[in-house]
Amino acid sequence: MTSPAPRVALIGPGAIGTTVAAALHAAGRTPFIAGRTAHADLRLESQRGTVVVPGPVSTDPADAREPADLVFLAVKATQTAAAADWLTALCGPATVVCVLQNGIEQRETVASLTPGATILPAVVWFPAVREDDGAVRLLADPRLTVPEAPGSQAVEHALRGSDIDVEVSPDFVTLAWRKLLQNAAAGLMAVAGRRAGVFGRDDLGHLTLDYLGECLAVARADGAHLDDDEPRRMLDKFRGFPPDMGTSILADREHGRPLEWDIRNGVIARRGRALGIPTPISDVLVPLLAAISDGPG
Repeated sequence: MTSPAPRVALIGPGAIGTTVAAALHAAGRTPFIAGRTAHADLRLESQRGTVVVPGPVSTDPADAREPADLVFLAVKATQTAAAADWLTALCGPATVVCVLQNGIEQRETVASLTPGATILPAVVWFPAVREDDGAVRLLADPRLTVPEAPGSQAVEHALRGSDIDVEVSPDFVTLAWRKLLQNAAAGLMAVAGRRAGVFGRDDLGHLTLDYLGECLAVARADGAHLDDDEPRRMLDKFRGFPPDMGTSILADREHGRPLEWDIRNGVIARRGRALGIPTPISDVLVPLLAAISDGPG
């Protein structure tokens, strides 16, 4: 006898969540989808075509009649607390929760909301945006990295044969910090209110290098194996983007939404204090981002 297919659920059908739901559906593993807003279906558009994921998107945790084997948590970090009822309804002691969020503190953030479940952080390496018509547009080949840890096989199995490539890394700390440095630098765009072209300025370029050098020192002290040229390569990457390219934290500022300033930038200063490393640029940048997120006062 064959074992029953694992029950997969997804919380947060935003741009990243819709991409994962579409990959699972196309591979014959349509997940249970939970969100804040009801939708009849989800639509993903990419160079490979359009995938329509049948709904509905459930908005009532009572609809989750039993725990899932695997839960993809795809809400933004600022929305994690609001997803607590869904996590309670969908998670049991045998559940793996794959956290598709920015930052390096996924385990600490989610563990208190899912007692007994296995928390598996992930690095999301692909951009996706919500279009005006509600569809999500995937802008690059989708790829995830997860640590070589309990739960990784569940994620690998669920996405096997799908459009999403899953890398299981023995040095997840380094890759997570590399992504965090990219996200931290993007915070400068939110402060400036400018798109990627702003990194072409010499003054902002110097500030970016100094800031990323500060981030690099904290990352290394925290166990990441990153080279000396990481700040320069990161700046060159930003300067290689189309000048009008935005980022999620800038989009959140433009639309008056809460910013993920703490898990993308505040964490640098917090880890720095814990490790005895000065973070003078963070000490200025973080209050500015926090003030933007608070709105007019």
